[in-house]
Amino acid sequence: MPSLLLDQQIDAYTSAGLPALAGLAEPDFRRLFEPVRASASALSQHAHAESGQLPYVAVVTDAVIDPAARVPGMRLSGSEREGILDRNHGEQGLAPYRALPDLQVPDAPVYLLLGVDRGDEFRDVAPREALPRIAARSRSPLTIAEGLSIMAAHPDFLRRNHCFMLAGSSRGDKRVPAIWISEKAPKLGWCFQGVPHSWLGVASAASRIG
Repeated sequence: MPSLLLDQQIDAYTSAGLPALAGLAEPDFRRLFEPVRASASALSQHAHAESGQLPYVAVVTDAVIDPAARVPGMRLSGSEREGILDRNHGEQGLAPYRALPDLQVPDAPVYLLLGVDRGDEFRDVAPREALPRIAARSRSPLTIAEGLSIMAAHPDFLRRNHCFMLAGSSRGDKRVPAIWISEKAPKLGWCFQGVPHSWLGVASAASRIG
């Protein structure tokens, strides 16, 4: 079953309007994923989004679409309520956030994020305490672009009391971006790195390949 999950993700991105946000015709947008198709074909195609487990996600990067433009397109499964960008990010919004240097994010329009885990075990654990444990397993936290891609491809990944932090993106202070449910819609906000939340895990991945 070659790249079935990849094709499902591409279809979901297209339905979510990502080609238009990227300023690309649909065929050109779909071609962005061809460099990762061979790698995706060799991986498991069985996703368990509701349980917070994905074998891989084809990540659409900030070089293709401004992350803030993607937030309104987030949806909960079965809902049409638009995603919300927390105003507490400030006037600059998501612009100050950068991927942590040690994540080795591929320099490509699209790459594969492998072995994705929502991080439910880290609910009620502060990100500052969870990150060393994640690193000890040779895993790394997710970025904002990765979280937005997951939400576009697999809305079931976000569930009540099973939300997730994106500690792989930082603006150089104590803020940790996170996606949770607010007013029956997905919301991209932030929490302090030293504060635990019973409904927020710390999502992570095994690796990234371009």
